[in-house]
Order: sequence, then C-alpha cells, then structure tokens
Amino acid sequence: MASQGLSGRLDQARPYALGLFRIVIGLLFACHGARSLFGVLGADAAGGTAPTGAWPGWYAAVIELVCGSLVLIGLGTRAASFLASGAMAYAYFSVHQSAALFPIQNNGELSAVFSWVFLLLVFTGPGALALDGLFGGARDANEEGVKRAESKATVTA
Repeated sequence: MASQGLSGRLDQARPYALGLFRIVIGLLFACHGARSLFGVLGADAAGGTAPTGAWPGWYAAVIELVCGSLVLIGLGTRAASFLASGAMAYAYFSVHQSAALFPIQNNGELSAVFSWVFLLLVFTGPGALALDGLFGGARDANEEGVKRAESKATVTA
C-alpha cells in the first residue's frame, strides 16, 4: 500500500468521493425544490411558495425536488442529472442571462453551477453508495474504474 503513492490511493477513493459529491449535490438541489414548493427551509426568493402549475417556477421546483432526491439516493442518476442540468441551463438563459453577461452580475451563479455539476454527473455516473449499483450497470462501471486504478498503481509502483 505504501508503494502505491498518493495518486494511486486517491484513484482508489474516487468512487467514494464521487458518491459523497453526488449525495451532497442531490440534497442541496432537493432542499431548493422543497423550499420553493412547500415553504420549508427558509423563504423563497419571491417570499412564498411557487403557485401550483405556474410556469416555470412550479415545474422547476418539482424538477428540483424529484431529480435532487433521485440523485441523492443514486437512482437513475444519469437521467435525473441530465434533466436537472437542462432545467438549470434553461433557468440561467431564460431568467438570468438577459440581465447581464456574467453570472456574478445577473445572480445566476447557482443556476450555472448546478447546470455544470449535473452535466458532470451525467458523464461520471453516480459513484459509490448509489442505488443504481443494485441494478448492475453502475456498480460494474464503478468496480471497473477501481480495478483500473489499482492496476495502474501496481504498474507504476
């Protein structure tokens, strides 16, 4: 283990770090949706909950709650992340971008960051500790990544 080096040890921990990243991001996104839908966890920016069926606020809140929850537990992670990424890109370009060019100027940082974070999860998958792993595909991909990292560390040692 000591001959493996820092890079090899970090490669072995990658699925778990990715899983923890996914859990935190999913929780934050779900909390954002719960706040907009139910008024819990603080007041919404508009001062209340999104009116049922109102476009686009209520639909965005439902996507945030549902996709955030799915990402949190790691079930359908890639599909939920794809939908969440698109929703946040839409939010950025339809709500924020017209006010100013840069996210820091138009208060669109959160939408931009969530969009890119979820796009990353589309490509990386759920990592460890995901329900997707119970159904085979994600587990096989994560185990394959760990095996590649282990063999790479062995070769360089």
